[in-house]
Amino acid sequence: MILRKNAGPVPKSLKFLIINPFGIGDVLFTTPVIKAIKRQYPTGFIGYWSNARVEPLLTSDPQIGKVFALSRGDLKKLYEESLLKGVWWALKLAWEIKKERFDICLDFSLDHRYSLFAKIIGIRKRIGFNYKGRGKFLTSRIDIDGYHDKHAADYYLELLKFLGIQAEDKDLYLTVPLESEIKAKNILASAGIVENDLVVGIAPGAGESWGKDAGYKHWPALKFAQLADRLIFELKAEVVILGDESERSIAEVMLHAMRNKPVDLTGRTSLGILTALIKNCNLLITNDGGPMHMAVALGVKTVSIFGPVSEVVYGPFPSSRNHAVLKWDMPCRPCYKNFRMQVCDKDRECLRSISVDEVFAAASALLT
Repeated sequence: MILRKNAGPVPKSLKFLIINPFGIGDVLFTTPVIKAIKRQYPTGFIGYWSNARVEPLLTSDPQIGKVFALSRGDLKKLYEESLLKGVWWALKLAWEIKKERFDICLDFSLDHRYSLFAKIIGIRKRIGFNYKGRGKFLTSRIDIDGYHDKHAADYYLELLKFLGIQAEDKDLYLTVPLESEIKAKNILASAGIVENDLVVGIAPGAGESWGKDAGYKHWPALKFAQLADRLIFELKAEVVILGDESERSIAEVMLHAMRNKPVDLTGRTSLGILTALIKNCNLLITNDGGPMHMAVALGVKTVSIFGPVSEVVYGPFPSSRNHAVLKWDMPCRPCYKNFRMQVCDKDRECLRSISVDEVFAAASALLT
């Protein structure tokens, strides 16, 4: 579950702890920060404190020396299972982080409990955001009331000023282990997809981060079905449906509505294999969510559909002609502000107003 360590000796140099308990996109937004630190301190050691779900994305990164994959939310679930189990894992986590003797932490959590812990275990330089007064245990902080006028990754990069570092390369990155690549190619081959096929991935869900509110980010499944049919019939594409088991009902709507047969991998792959599958796509079409950011980090072209969330703050980063963002502007959009989703009284009109023709045209333009 936690404490996976890459091989090799620990350099006797500055040791950095990055704290980010959020989902896939937020973790990937920290990758330009990691690159900048390693460029400035090539012998520096970087530890990463994340949630358990994103662990595969971090343990495959050669620039990260150690991963502590157990967030406060993960601990809460363990406590609910068993008080003894929760206490044991909490103490183990605290000991494993403390014994590394980190010099500096960059705290992206927006939660004062993480920086308080960092202070208690003796991390002297604690850098992060002061959101709603939650940065009181930080030694260097930027006051924010939310992310508004620029991308979240740019906010993250701002923290580097406290280290005297300027990022030269802002591209996201994601490392795919060779073993995962082989497994992904075998999965595709077993579905009849060969190397020169035009492969279009479709991720019709929005990932786990939004939980029960994920539906607010979903373009209608029937429209995804119509789009997939056109991709198969008009572009002769091999369409692969991607998602976790919680998105099974969305995939089933698509499958029942389609005239042509896609490859349905919903719930059949781990996060690590999903990464490799996306890497094998010529294009990924998706709602706003983790798979979109994974594709961007892998250099795969994307068409993303944005509803309640601002594409300025959470869209493909950095912006590029290889990434098309579709949205329908309304006076109430974006309604996700200051890390809170407002009650939607328009029945997701901003998403329903985006047509299949628009998405198909954007996909065709990127594929030709």
